[in-house]
Amino acid sequence: MDAPPTPEQRHELRLERFALRDAYRRHFADPRRERAFLHAAGFTVGFAGCRLVTHAIRAQRGPFRNLTAGGRHLHHSTPGIVGQIALGYLWTWQVAIGTDPHRRAGSRAAALTAGLATALTLDEFALWFDLADDYWDNAGRKSIDAVILFWGVSAMLLTGRGLATETGRALREAARLSRSRRH
Repeated sequence: MDAPPTPEQRHELRLERFALRDAYRRHFADPRRERAFLHAAGFTVGFAGCRLVTHAIRAQRGPFRNLTAGGRHLHHSTPGIVGQIALGYLWTWQVAIGTDPHRRAGSRAAALTAGLATALTLDEFALWFDLADDYWDNAGRKSIDAVILFWGVSAMLLTGRGLATETGRALREAARLSRSRRH
């Protein structure tokens, strides 16, 4: 007869069973919650990427350059607006909305794209009212970036709090096991 597993063995078994994909599926079984999380993730990654690229363009670093069409500067809000219009049209026809639990890839891609399009559009908010390219004015620029990134990360944590909690628990457990094996 086998002896019952020790607490350390039980932790190892739990850790072995933890798989991010399985945890993701558990916490986002509801397609609406998953789309909200993916929209927030698309927004956060899109906004952060947009900030990095625009700062690189301004500093003339890397392969990044301003986009032009017919000699005119093409603001990155333009693809954001086009993306929102296209997604609105698709969703009007109930395309990529995730109603079939076995075919959610389109819904996931659409939610990520919607978040990205929102980030591209909101990143040039000053153009909405002033129609002036005062994008690089120093007043409040850093605080605006911080607030928007904070909102995106907060929305991801709010919609994905169960997944984040379970992932954090598994990472802490892995670190504890790693330390106990070394000693």
